[in-house]
Amino acid sequence: MAAAADGIGVAVQKFFRGLALGAVLVFGVGCLGSAAVAAASPPAGTGAAAVPTGSETSSTGLLSTSFWLASAQGDVWNFGNAGAYGSAGGLPLAHPIVAITPTNDDQGYWLVASDGGVFTYGDAAFYGSTGALALNKPIVAMASTPDGKGYWLVASDGGIFTYGDAAFYGSTGALALNKPIVAMASTPDGKGYWLVASDGGIFSFGDAAFYGSTGGLVLNEPIAAMAPTPDGRGYWLMARDGGIFTFGDATFYGSTAADAPTDPAEKIVPAASGQGYWIEDQNGTMYPFGSAQGAPPSAGLMFQPVTPGDRAVLFAFAQLGKPYIWGGNGPVGYDCSGLALASWQQGAGVTFARVADDQYHTAGQAVTPAQLSAGDLVFWGNSQTDWTTVYHTALYVGGDQIVESTDGGVQLNSLGQWGQGDIMPVGRRP
Repeated sequence: MAAAADGIGVAVQKFFRGLALGAVLVFGVGCLGSAAVAAASPPAGTGAAAVPTGSETSSTGLLSTSFWLASAQGDVWNFGNAGAYGSAGGLPLAHPIVAITPTNDDQGYWLVASDGGVFTYGDAAFYGSTGALALNKPIVAMASTPDGKGYWLVASDGGIFTYGDAAFYGSTGALALNKPIVAMASTPDGKGYWLVASDGGIFSFGDAAFYGSTGGLVLNEPIAAMAPTPDGRGYWLMARDGGIFTFGDATFYGSTAADAPTDPAEKIVPAASGQGYWIEDQNGTMYPFGSAQGAPPSAGLMFQPVTPGDRAVLFAFAQLGKPYIWGGNGPVGYDCSGLALASWQQGAGVTFARVADDQYHTAGQAVTPAQLSAGDLVFWGNSQTDWTTVYHTALYVGGDQIVESTDGGVQLNSLGQWGQGDIMPVGRRP
């Protein structure tokens, strides 16, 4: 990506731009800006800066987080400090993956399929599954016990299945529910649990106390998650738009509902003090409120193709490991702008300019760093006020993380890996 700003380079690029795309491929024009004719690599003279840890705000000003994204097909992608422990992506799954649950020490995770099949990675132990049972309703969630030596599986009708040291305290399997169960949470001592329905109906068992619900309210979006306070004397409910509802000793510290991101909210994670929480979107973007500082423990998130940007990112993920090829449009390999264009064209059916500086100048609408969502294009240039100096582009994923084609091929990296200096002031949403 080092710039070559001589007049010959500019003339060569202008010549290539006058050719059909097929001719561009023949001559090998790649990730170019109007003053740059070079392959993608770190900015000249900077080297590669250390990737921020999962508890820092990166040089971009965005919260740099660590997380795993899992797909319904069993693929798992790790970001930040989250370890690479494996996936079910190469297995012939009979049923889709519906949940990824990290172990307490973040050194592994469980994947759970809708038939209750359980797949273990890292230090996650296998205690059993419902994969061989004929279920009345599909499994929708898993919760591990506080010591990590067992887990509960819950079906959409509230049926509960226990393994390891997880005890059975009751279920809603025999009830006629108004809305399906979508999540469960253990009490702090593991001697009870709550089940929550998509309308915010709460069902408590064991030493889990009932503090209230949204079952009688008209919600803008369905409930997606719940989390108890550290002392177990209250809980938060979170809707898919990031709306927060508090009960018992749970306090309201803020929400993202007023300016809901394009990707749905998936989890709420309390701060250790109970005086704050993080709202976690499905793409790894996390929002701290109250005493929540930095990033929470590594999150396991199900990444679904909700938006066109999500579909573009999933296409880019499928290209991971392919080589960087200057002028490459795939499928064998890509340059940076070739990957960006192919991901949107083939993943989301959206097209735009081929080379990086034109993409920055014309693709879709401008978005600020705070507005970045999955699939948005981010750019690097030699001058933050001159679009013709743009020399590199990547697809934003979430949580200050990107997927890009650069030296070494298509890979996952941090947006702030080379510092803030050359990052252009806005991204583009095609």
